[in-house]
Amino acid sequence: MSDIVEQLQKVRKLQSRAATAKMELHDLAEDLPVNWPKIKTIAEKTFDAFAELNAAKKELAVLEDSR
Repeated sequence: MSDIVEQLQKVRKLQSRAATAKMELHDLAEDLPVNWPKIKTIAEKTFDAFAELNAAKKELAVLEDSR
């Protein structure tokens, strides 16, 4: 497989993970004040997922530009 195809697959996997984390944070927000102590943990998980997704998208763009 080419590097671009592998990176595209990685981006898709990270998009799914980020969307799941976003929904978990959204669900927590809707249920506040129940489970309020989990806010920081879930927010950090969501932040990390989107940071990793953003880095993977940038790497994909570099690979596509170098074609």
